[in-house]
Amino acid sequence: MIQLDGSAGEGGGQIMRTSLSLSMVTGQPFRMENIRAGRQKPGLLRQHLTAVLAAAEICGAQVEGAVLGAKSLSFTPAAVRSGEYKFAVGTAGSATLVFQTLLPALMLASGRSVVTIDGGTHNLAAPPFDFLEKTFLPFVRRMGPQIAIRLNRYGFYPAGGGSITAEIEPVHSLRALELKHAGENPRVTGRAVLANLPRHIAARELEKVAERFSLQKDRLEIVDTKNSAGPGNVLMVECHNANAVHVFSAFGRLGVSAEQVAEEAIQQAQVFLGSRVAVDEHLADQILLPMALGPGGSFSTSQLSNHSRSNMLVIKAFLDTQFEVVPSADDESCEVRVSPKA
Repeated sequence: MIQLDGSAGEGGGQIMRTSLSLSMVTGQPFRMENIRAGRQKPGLLRQHLTAVLAAAEICGAQVEGAVLGAKSLSFTPAAVRSGEYKFAVGTAGSATLVFQTLLPALMLASGRSVVTIDGGTHNLAAPPFDFLEKTFLPFVRRMGPQIAIRLNRYGFYPAGGGSITAEIEPVHSLRALELKHAGENPRVTGRAVLANLPRHIAARELEKVAERFSLQKDRLEIVDTKNSAGPGNVLMVECHNANAVHVFSAFGRLGVSAEQVAEEAIQQAQVFLGSRVAVDEHLADQILLPMALGPGGSFSTSQLSNHSRSNMLVIKAFLDTQFEVVPSADDESCEVRVSPKA
């Protein structure tokens, strides 16, 4: 049984999610102590517990410690079973993070799977649905599996109540992924989503985006939806090039002006555009695990977050994988090389 310390690295929930993913794929059991010790509220929250229980159902695992607030947990997997599944977080906790936990095992399973997850679809500190759909999954599909995802209902904090469904056609083995160069002349667009809130909020956000990137109206979109359990707002600045779409988001919240929300998304996009790398900081964090499960590859990125470095530590506990980080000549970006150990 692999012994893991949940306080290592950035000490958050990703250590648990990556451990669950790799345990399911490799069949190796693990025990984790000090779960989420680096967070203000340590232990398993509802979304982490949902990920544990969902993983256990898919691979018939024996689990000890799967309760809210648990700071230690043992997970002993059996065989992964493809099929149709439905899981509910029960709060506004992230449905997208639960999905990312289950995806590695299901995209390498023996048959097609359909998974519906209810919970938060657009949350702070989690990839929004649009990032999965437009940025993350297109890169994963280049590795072989066919994955379609749809948004059934928006779920904003604090109401939650959102829903996503993914259809996964697996592969026996993954292809390498090489992402070394940024595409030329990226096209920038802005999209603001409103759920049960005044339209002027989105208009002000997009006005700021248009001003900063000199955009015409045909590159701006307001999505005004009633398909949400509660109010919510997310602004997305999207950078399109021949290779990919990179989505940068910021969320409306009490006490933060529309202009400030816009500035948050704009700054993320500007950092990415200025760096001329193939992968932004958040995608770098999330693409490491799929790459490690195949023959590897490489990508250029502006910087590696603590999340990414923590992810590497967990991956190496389960897999014979090497990570090489090569700084650029100006030290403003780096190339990450992922390869199985010889």
